[in-house]
Amino acid sequence: MKRLSLIIFLTVFCQTLNAEEPPLNVLFIASDDLTQSIACYGDPVAVTPNLDRLSDMGVRFDNAYCQIPLCNPTRASLMTGLRPDTLKVYDLARHFRDEVPDVVTLPQLFRQNGYKSMRVGKLYHYGVPHQIGTNGLDDPQSWDQVVNPKGRDTEEEHLITNLEPHRKISAALSWLAAEGTDEEQTDGMITTEAIKLMSENRDQPFFLGVGFFRPHTPFVAPKKYWDLYPIEKIKMPYAPENDRADIPKSAFAHNNPVPNYNLAEEDVLKAKQAYYANVSFVDAQVGRLLDAVDELGLSERTIIVFWSDHGYHLGEHQGIWQKRCLFEESASAPMMIYAPGRKGNGRASQQIVEFVDIFPTIATLCELTPPKSIEGKSIVPLLDNPERKWKGRAYTQALRPGDGLPVMGATVRTDRWRYTEWNQGEQGTELYDHQNDPYEFDNLACDPRHASTISDLRASLRATVSGEVPTTPFDPAKL
Repeated sequence: MKRLSLIIFLTVFCQTLNAEEPPLNVLFIASDDLTQSIACYGDPVAVTPNLDRLSDMGVRFDNAYCQIPLCNPTRASLMTGLRPDTLKVYDLARHFRDEVPDVVTLPQLFRQNGYKSMRVGKLYHYGVPHQIGTNGLDDPQSWDQVVNPKGRDTEEEHLITNLEPHRKISAALSWLAAEGTDEEQTDGMITTEAIKLMSENRDQPFFLGVGFFRPHTPFVAPKKYWDLYPIEKIKMPYAPENDRADIPKSAFAHNNPVPNYNLAEEDVLKAKQAYYANVSFVDAQVGRLLDAVDELGLSERTIIVFWSDHGYHLGEHQGIWQKRCLFEESASAPMMIYAPGRKGNGRASQQIVEFVDIFPTIATLCELTPPKSIEGKSIVPLLDNPERKWKGRAYTQALRPGDGLPVMGATVRTDRWRYTEWNQGEQGTELYDHQNDPYEFDNLACDPRHASTISDLRASLRATVSGEVPTTPFDPAKL
């Protein structure tokens, strides 16, 4: 009898040892128009304890770059792992499946491999605020379940302050310090619904995309977040007096052709205050998600990814606002990855990485095989050793209407340099030395001492990004 009991015990014990680990879940969190205005990224003003907490949990990437600093094309690129020149998506109107109908997206890959794939809020492109509560420019093949909350922010647009009444609130510096609670706002409702989905699906593998609409304009959040940022603490960024003298005209976004939209400094400071208030509002929602992961017992089997679709200008270079530029503030964006058990957790990486790298990285972490067409590379090695040699290069581009002639800008960022061409140099070039000029004040493109550097970077850039104005359809009004 004892012998039989011992055999049964050993059999069960061996089966336990040989049992496969349950698949890792993915909590995929996106923020809209969030630049590196986060305390853990070195911002001295930002109040972001929850994003700082996520940084302490995982690996923070301090040099992560989008493929286009515009919502629709950058999200299409990130979610497919393909560059804009492959997708032919450069504006806010075109869907990536128009060019590549059979592409497999990141959430679709998980769906095909037995995961429940879910979305709450904005993962693919939505027009903000008019498409809140709809499916926007979504991709049905990506999801098993979608939820589209719509909060009181959409009902109180008449209360919004708009510094430029001739522009829609979606494109203007506009804001509202709202009455009520977080949970009444769309992003608060998104958090509540996401927590509900995690709870309902905790016993099966899931991929859950959670997309916040803020801090996209209009900057709407409960007014308590304004209290974190007294107006006297809000400052305009420094720029030398002649900062714009050596920058090509094409480098400035067509919707922001003059410094600060010709607005008074006291007004743009209020807009910046509103932006920071919205950053803290999103931070609070991230905190609710992190708390839920812990409370549901999912922290040891859930990958958490946080990203923003691109950066955002807050007055740099004598008054650039919003996006559509190829300077550092537009091209770079926050990116953090927590993967349970990785040796690099709690550290930061200074290596150059791209948003097209996210797809193969998350697939690899979950032992899934990404499509062969993927144009990024897995950065899993950096999750174990954030300081390892990488030699990464990041490629970003932007299409503009131009003065009757469309202009395509393309830039490459290395660990030291940023080199930019407009219409392959015909509309201007830029070269910035990040080792000595991290804020990109001194354009060295005409300095003959850097001819060999420019030659190398130009060859690298043109081998990856065409830099030509596309012949495929695009809507100039949607750029």
